[in-house]
Amino acid sequence: MKARLILEDGTVFTGKHIGADKDVVSEIVFNTSMAGYTEVFTDPSYAGQAVCMTYPLIGNYGVCLDDMESERPWVDAIIVRELSHVASNFRCDMTIQEFMDKYEIPGIEGIDTRALVRLLREKGTMNGYITTNENIRFEDIQDKLHAYTTGYVVSKVSCKEKKFQKGVADLSENGPLSGSASFNKEDYAASLKGDLSKREKRPAIVKELNGAGLKVALLDLGAKKNIADSLAARGCDVTIYPFDTSAEEILRDKPDGIMLSNGPGDPKDCRGVIEEIKKLYASETPIFAICLGHQLMALATGADTFKMKYGHRGGNHPVKDLSNGRVYISSQNHGYVVDMDKLDKKVAEPAFINVNDGTNEGLAYVGKNIFTVQFHPEACPGPQDSSYLFDRFICMMREVK
Repeated sequence: MKARLILEDGTVFTGKHIGADKDVVSEIVFNTSMAGYTEVFTDPSYAGQAVCMTYPLIGNYGVCLDDMESERPWVDAIIVRELSHVASNFRCDMTIQEFMDKYEIPGIEGIDTRALVRLLREKGTMNGYITTNENIRFEDIQDKLHAYTTGYVVSKVSCKEKKFQKGVADLSENGPLSGSASFNKEDYAASLKGDLSKREKRPAIVKELNGAGLKVALLDLGAKKNIADSLAARGCDVTIYPFDTSAEEILRDKPDGIMLSNGPGDPKDCRGVIEEIKKLYASETPIFAICLGHQLMALATGADTFKMKYGHRGGNHPVKDLSNGRVYISSQNHGYVVDMDKLDKKVAEPAFINVNDGTNEGLAYVGKNIFTVQFHPEACPGPQDSSYLFDRFICMMREVK
């Protein structure tokens, strides 16, 4: 069946319908990852958006449900050059077509995705309408396209009640700390993280980074599953709180550290959450924040954010740690960024920058046990270069405790 993607500037792409048979209007964004499409489609940060995958073949290894980052996919639609209808992988539970049908996700394949991405890079992110109705004209949906916004989707993707995940430290050679010899407490104290020459000290370092006995409060703003998993695998007991939980309730549970998760939408829409984060900031509890959480902490402390032209989405974004000059390849998914021109250096200092465009990728808060990053150290999908940040968080909690 023929399908069309109609953009708000009037551009029309014609291809083949895939997935659920329904029309959808959404914000069109692109992701440059070569693999990990299951994790992308189930990332709550994509709520209210249709994702164009730049890699030309999607679905060749099918869908493994264990790789899902939440209980269901959140993308409005999927846009690909070619969808593989045959899956070849021993872990595969279903084909991607079956996945789209099961969760009623519409999509389009067979369009020139490179041309679409170039257009979005040139003109910026645009809304689009995916339809199989050949009679629909641009004039019929023009107002609808211009009016669409993702809205306040944090309330939609957050958990509905408090949940608990028991920590089980995996200290095996292939466990989550197997690469943590690139981080040790002495380097952290001296802001000299990542010395690979100290790998022989791994047993002592692993002991230091074991989070057993530590309690972490994770504020779910649309959290990817692997954030809690990364903490639990290091031994931390994780309590996951709905987005609208009060700071008083979180602090009353006496966590050793607080995690602010990723999430979708415009951070300035989260006014109630920002007010609660102000109270968390005023406490002495160590805080680590990722993506939306990073933006909300900045807003809570007087900084500003703005919408990027087309955002950063993919598994190949280089970020520089300003404390040591090292560059890490990161996984990213964001359309908003902290405005460095409006950052009070007495409150927070830049900790990471994006090597490609110089935008902010992380902040260290002055006189506080708080650090935040724009990228995803839990890295699903993506490289795990920056997973040491979880180890840094554990060291911070240990020092305070």
